[in-house]
Amino acid sequence: WRKGTTKDIEEKLFTVVSHTDAHGQTRKWSVADTLVDLPLATTKKTGEVFNIRQISRIVGTTGGGTRQIHILTTDRDLSAGELVYRMGNRWRQENQFRYARMHFELDSHDSYSSSDDNEDRMVPNPAKAKAYQKVVAARNAHAEAAAIAETNLMALKSPAEGSKELLVTVTSAMHNQAMAPLWEAENTLIAAEKAHKKIPAKLRLGELNPGQQVLDTETKMIHTGIRMAAYNTAMTIAREIRTNTGYRRANQEAHALMRQMFNQTGDIDTTEPGHLTITLDPLPTTAKTVAAAELCAHLTSTKTRYPGTSLILKYAIKTKPPALIN
Repeated sequence: WRKGTTKDIEEKLFTVVSHTDAHGQTRKWSVADTLVDLPLATTKKTGEVFNIRQISRIVGTTGGGTRQIHILTTDRDLSAGELVYRMGNRWRQENQFRYARMHFELDSHDSYSSSDDNEDRMVPNPAKAKAYQKVVAARNAHAEAAAIAETNLMALKSPAEGSKELLVTVTSAMHNQAMAPLWEAENTLIAAEKAHKKIPAKLRLGELNPGQQVLDTETKMIHTGIRMAAYNTAMTIAREIRTNTGYRRANQEAHALMRQMFNQTGDIDTTEPGHLTITLDPLPTTAKTVAAAELCAHLTSTKTRYPGTSLILKYAIKTKPPALIN
């Protein structure tokens, strides 16, 4: 993303582009595909620039207005739609993990049984990081002191305002007084760097945290594998609701409908030879029941075999019985 204040692109340059992802879902955006001259940070004085492709979009703001955002890329072959889609992948990935933590408890403890950690294992020394922060602070103080010392020396060498003297005498005492803050900052920096260098980067775990325990990883890995399999299944079902049903609110409610179907009661029928039939009870609304029926028909058409058996999975949903009239 291009940061900082940038001149807006003329609205007449914006056109509608689209991209169809690997799952067959098509998205559209209004973008301006242009080439811009990007000033190089290290050569601002020379005016040197780098010609680069810029993809601009108009997005809404919280106050009800709009603003432009810009994507910079050196790739001049990909379509504008695919570039916008790829830039959005980061947010989709973050949202996926946030959703998985909320609904699949990825960060939960599955077992509290533990064992002794390896006390000979080398771990980062926290004192090293603290010492480095002191070095950074000393470097910043040294840079500030150097700037102040330079200003003070310039003041000593410059004649006083209104003076007719062209030459100014600077004594050693005056020079030492102007340079004293810099020398003090330099000594502090040298001491901080020496102290940082003496501290080992790593320590034995037994020296840093003796008696540390670790949770058993086998149970956690098994449960995490199950959760990830369930998560992948849920994401697949939500995608199928969006792409293979006529549910009008699929883009907003696909995940909610998927969770509702997973929690729905139903029947398991093994009486039909060669098939395992899963029949859900009807959902609360006709629209959701119809969408579930379309999804069931699509999943059945894949002829998926139940693992470990020769049975083909079939899916269906019961229709609501007609209302009784007294």
